[in-house]
Amino acid sequence: MSPAPRSSASTTEVVDLLALDRQVCFALAVASRNVIGIYRPILEPMGLTHPQYLVMLALWEESPLRVSEIAERLSLEPATLSPLLKRLEAAGHVLRERDRTDERAVAVSLTPSGRRLRRRAERIPAAVIDRLGMEVADLEDIRDRLTSLIDATRRTG
Repeated sequence: MSPAPRSSASTTEVVDLLALDRQVCFALAVASRNVIGIYRPILEPMGLTHPQYLVMLALWEESPLRVSEIAERLSLEPATLSPLLKRLEAAGHVLRERDRTDERAVAVSLTPSGRRLRRRAERIPAAVIDRLGMEVADLEDIRDRLTSLIDATRRTG
């Protein structure tokens, strides 16, 4: 319910800055849940959850990576990442071992199974685009704008 308009010579409506549908955080939360929900049935036959898929995307770009590097790329805490990596290792997709150049660090590399999984994953973007029913250019624009928002949040400290 919005507040009643003020009575004056020119009727201007008072904007409720706390209206749910005006909140960026609400729109992002709902969009995030809904988009991840679209990925779920696509990833399930591959035996991946959405967070595991994000880890695999990072490793398909570059492998091996240190746990700290994966955490940084995914904006996750290493402690949050550890269980994901354990499950991916148990599934045979990655191998975790001490980094040869720094014994304190753990390096994560793809196994042959993890590399093969990439071929199946190449169908995921098209499937998501198809399910969303949106133009690629529109999705790229949304991604770019969200990346700007992420950068702005990082600048705030």
